[in-house]
Amino acid sequence: MSGSRAGAEQQVVVVGAGIAGLAAAHRLLGRGARVTVLEASDRVGGKLLPGEIAGARVDLGAEAMLARRPEAVTLAREVGLGDRLQPPATATASLWTRGALRPMPKGHVMGVPGTAAALAGVLSDEGLARIERDAALPRTEVGDDIAVGEYVAARLGREVVDRLVEPLLGGVYAGDAYRISMRAAVPQLFEAARAHTSLTEGVREIQARAAAAQQTGPVFMGIEGGVGTLPLAVAESVRARGGEIRTGTPVTELRREPAGGWRIVAGQRELYADAVVVAAPAPEAARLLRAEAPGASAELTGVEYASMALITLAYRRAETGLPAGSGFLVPPVDGRTIKASTFASHKWGWIAEEDPGLTVLRTSVGRHGETEILRRDDADLVEVSRHDLKAATGLDATPVATRVTRWHDGLPQYPVGHHARVARIREHLAVLPGLAVCGAAYDGVGIPACIASAYTAVDQIQIHGGLPHGVRQATADPMQSLHGGAGE
Repeated sequence: MSGSRAGAEQQVVVVGAGIAGLAAAHRLLGRGARVTVLEASDRVGGKLLPGEIAGARVDLGAEAMLARRPEAVTLAREVGLGDRLQPPATATASLWTRGALRPMPKGHVMGVPGTAAALAGVLSDEGLARIERDAALPRTEVGDDIAVGEYVAARLGREVVDRLVEPLLGGVYAGDAYRISMRAAVPQLFEAARAHTSLTEGVREIQARAAAAQQTGPVFMGIEGGVGTLPLAVAESVRARGGEIRTGTPVTELRREPAGGWRIVAGQRELYADAVVVAAPAPEAARLLRAEAPGASAELTGVEYASMALITLAYRRAETGLPAGSGFLVPPVDGRTIKASTFASHKWGWIAEEDPGLTVLRTSVGRHGETEILRRDDADLVEVSRHDLKAATGLDATPVATRVTRWHDGLPQYPVGHHARVARIREHLAVLPGLAVCGAAYDGVGIPACIASAYTAVDQIQIHGGLPHGVRQATADPMQSLHGGAGE
């Protein structure tokens, strides 16, 4: 494939070996293409990273995947991980707010309740009373998009946003609820806001539809050994099916060939392909598309990212005495340093089973716009985590091991108008046959959403002429109806 075109069999280059790029390669190989994946870093997986602490296998990146969307669970099964899929051992969690750990309320949609009673114990009496006013308020217009925090505060008061919506959204985006797009991040709430004057009435309708659908099974799923093992298994499957994955191979140039197809420059090598899927983060995608798709490049340059760090701590179980549950979230309004803690040994049964004498937990720090905390060294981040853990749970033991994992520019932000930005990017690319983008910057930051975006990209390069011959078209693709789904 290097230096000249190979025969009639179609060639596709995928730029980026995160879960989106690997999923795209896996799908393409299943449809008969020849695939080369080029990854700038020295490993595959992107924000999915398996590791270990005190001999226990853990995730050092994302640790769970939404199971109510099928893409991630289905892919895990396709690459041989079906018998290692595990739901959380406990689904109960807490909020550390107003000076205490309080049970996470039920009966809400991303923190927005159907009734004031659903948030009793978390909100003040004044906050609960403010929710009751929603039914009598005039309509709040949402237009083409609106910030989640702005709309919910207008309907139910700021306390709902600050104490519940903010920490829940922050756990997904590490962002600011008063900037995050409701249409992109919580589309079911956006549609409810369009259809109903009362927000609580709209939430009750969402809940009624969910109950009628009788969704069963766990909301989230993990993998024994960590979800960081998923990209490793996908990469192994890609190689076993004839695909090539090159790490430590940054792409420096992407140009369209006069006779059709694409020229990809990676270091001292040139590759030629009929189609290219760019599965790199927005800044890298912007750089690669600048020459051939300047409009898309300009839009991608405007995508902002949040940085964060995960602090993993291992303790002797006999010295911990943690409360029950999977951990807790922390509203920023409470002024703490950590934004969440996961009791990993409680949440994932395989961690507890591997070493019953060990307790593993982790904290996260950093939100969009916060830079000072991430300039601290690893020892300081461990100490601030221990300080907040002691205040929240009483944990005062000395950890037997610690690990700090920093994710600089790890999470793309979805501000108001994000959906329109993504639409413009795809409009710019639609005139370039055989070129598509995918990943967390577009249709959702969760693992299933990233995989779905990869499948959409594969369909786009096929439909728009990127693979005009030689690729077997799937006649019955069970994922086809899911490609337009919004991110979780």
